[in-house]
Amino acid sequence: MSKQYYQLWILRIAIFLLAIPSGLVYSAEGQRHVVVVSLDGLAAFLVDDPNVPLPTIRRLARQGAIVDGGMIVSNPSVTWPNHTTLITGVRPEKHGVLANGVIVRGASGVPTVIDPRRDQSDLVRFPTLVDAAHAAGLSTAEINWPCTRGSTTLGDQFPDVPEALQHTTPRLRSELVELGLLEDETDASFRKLSSVGKDYVWTEAACHLIRERKPNLLLVHLLNVDSTHHAVGPQTAAGYTANAYADMCLARIVDAIDEAGIREQTTLIVVSDHGFARTPQALRPNVILRQAELLKVDAGKISEARVHVVPEGGIGLVYCTHPGEAQRDAEAFKDRFEGMEGVAEVILPQRYAEVGLQHPREYPQSPDAILVAKDGYAVSASADGDTFIASNTEAKTSLGTHGFLSTLPKMKAMCILSGANVRPGTKLETIENIDVAPTIAHLLAVDYPLADGHALKTALTR
Repeated sequence: MSKQYYQLWILRIAIFLLAIPSGLVYSAEGQRHVVVVSLDGLAAFLVDDPNVPLPTIRRLARQGAIVDGGMIVSNPSVTWPNHTTLITGVRPEKHGVLANGVIVRGASGVPTVIDPRRDQSDLVRFPTLVDAAHAAGLSTAEINWPCTRGSTTLGDQFPDVPEALQHTTPRLRSELVELGLLEDETDASFRKLSSVGKDYVWTEAACHLIRERKPNLLLVHLLNVDSTHHAVGPQTAAGYTANAYADMCLARIVDAIDEAGIREQTTLIVVSDHGFARTPQALRPNVILRQAELLKVDAGKISEARVHVVPEGGIGLVYCTHPGEAQRDAEAFKDRFEGMEGVAEVILPQRYAEVGLQHPREYPQSPDAILVAKDGYAVSASADGDTFIASNTEAKTSLGTHGFLSTLPKMKAMCILSGANVRPGTKLETIENIDVAPTIAHLLAVDYPLADGHALKTALTR
């Protein structure tokens, strides 16, 4: 979707809303509220793991609805693409977010890079549910939600970007300093916090907004579980501790909803963006490409490349930098790597519809091929060394990883709905995360016809 098409859809939403009788449009002081809490990396399988203390999550599931067996996520199964799917109801092939940033192709021979320092308008090429809610006169806010920097439809912002405080709403930033949650208004002081410390600040910031502003739609994203699972893997002592802390943060948000006096009007949706797998071994495709003289390395970094691989955890995005020969180079890549240890398959663009991506002819950020690792292997960016297979330590990859194709059961995400308009004790069969945005739209009585998913009406009372 082009930027002009995006603007056209926004105009169509506005025209539609003007045609609705004013009594049917909820104002910022309306009585419907939805709070979405994303616990990054809290895999669906952890909800039923008896070693994980999750009293709040399990209570909310008993009192409301849970997607039994987990929610299918989008490809790539990484953070920014899936958080964007959650608020658009479409897969990356439409919304355009393929990584934790904008994928920038350089000139011929220049390696492709990922730039996270971009506004929402650069990252997301599709109108979001937030845009529709704002157009309907509802109040909106986000805490650490990806791909929202520079949004014009969020009343309060503390976005998930480098230099987060620089892009935080000034009013909110100063309030957090006054509350003692931030040392000062600089990113330097915020960066010094541990992942646990940052989750604490984000949680308390969300609680502050709930109590003081009572937004109709609030998006909250916590990261410590993801950080810990990357470092030590899921279902470890440290992982279980991180899971329990996330549950405690969620409990604080539930308490804030009570303190704000809006419990009876609030639906709480608790999700994760992807699952997790242990990856003690790694694939180093760039080593093989270096040995084949298809790329060059300078001071440990790829300086030139005809073909190179950008890792996304359990997959590698393959970029061929000579446009006229990209198809041939991608096919040669497939011939070279398929059948090697740890490689599940290599997917070429003619199969991208199967994984929800666009052909690179249609969207320049799309890769020219996708290297898919087997369970237990991560894909490394490293071009140093002599072997294709290495330990995660040697390859400088995480012991825990996501990013695998969403068909891997371990990648399934948690999804729980609780509170207003949710049928207690409901168990839903596996859904896709494209169903979350239309469900929120239904709960808020916001017209959002753009989503490919469907509202989870069997879990709702109206």
